[in-house]
Amino acid sequence: MRIAVIGTGNIGGTLGERWRAAGHDVTYGSRSAGNAGPGGAPIVPVADAVAGAEVVLLAVPGPAAAEVIRVNGAALAGQVVIDAVNNIGAAEVNCHAAIVAEAPGAHYARAFNTLGWENFADPLPGTQLFFAADTGARAATEELIRAVGIEPVWVGTAQAARTLDGLLPLWFTLAQQYGNRKLAFRVIR
Repeated sequence: MRIAVIGTGNIGGTLGERWRAAGHDVTYGSRSAGNAGPGGAPIVPVADAVAGAEVVLLAVPGPAAAEVIRVNGAALAGQVVIDAVNNIGAAEVNCHAAIVAEAPGAHYARAFNTLGWENFADPLPGTQLFFAADTGARAATEELIRAVGIEPVWVGTAQAARTLDGLLPLWFTLAQQYGNRKLAFRVIR
């Protein structure tokens, strides 16, 4: 799969490395192109990364997300867009509304936002990742969650993004309480 990872920080960098190790073709999109990014993948301007991608992961700081989406909305239209952004302090933590407005026809998924990056770098055994995705994004999102070594758990369509975001404050609270960011969720059936 050709994946554009927009953002080279902890989340984007870690996921990009894991996906490359799983055999996917990863390119990082950044404000400033440069040398090789995490895992040796190229860093190119965001527009160039998005242009050749099958899947786009948004992993930029919350305050920067709206501008990245606005500038690249036309290129995102029709693509699978996985939203890993947490815009802490904003009325909406996720980017669903911005993507719907700026990238009509994008296949939206909300994933990789409720666990710390440490859980993607080295998942605990039995870790599950809850995600929301419309039908056009579900299969690719599940495949990429599995490629990280985590079991995907579908919560619902893109409309369930807010429900999924409810896990974010729980994870932060538990991480602070236990002084350990290496904790994850699992459903026992």
